[in-house]
Amino acid sequence: MGRRVPRLNEQLRREVAETLARQVRDPRVLGVTVTGARASPDLDLARIYVRLSSQPEEHDRQLEGLEASAAFIRGVLSRRLRLRRVPELRFVPDHTQESAARIEELLRSVRPPAPDGPMPESGEPDAEDPGSSSDDPMSDGSASAGPDGPEDDRP
Repeated sequence: MGRRVPRLNEQLRREVAETLARQVRDPRVLGVTVTGARASPDLDLARIYVRLSSQPEEHDRQLEGLEASAAFIRGVLSRRLRLRRVPELRFVPDHTQESAARIEELLRSVRPPAPDGPMPESGEPDAEDPGSSSDDPMSDGSASAGPDGPEDDRP
């Protein structure tokens, strides 16, 4: 039974979302998005997580519309799902987006501002002068004469 509940959760989410979009005619549920479902292990209760409209004054009305539609949705689920008993549906506002936005805001306020230019990983500015000798052990300190490499006295 380890995989049954997670599979059922996904199926409940999909079916409730489709039923809300296609069959529920209550205008109070317009703009509601089903984001998840979580059934209890005994399948007696299922919490349906919903994202409500962007206007907070509409949230109570939307939740009332969802609760009023719960019996109808449960009836549709009983015809679509092969379950002995369809769980009771409870609609719960999903606040994960608001929480994520708040965390991002807090992180931005704590994070130091980015430096003006790129800094090396050591955190210190590059002190190397383009004409200075490199730390390359194979280098003899002489500069190359051109794009073809060092000049040589070979014929």
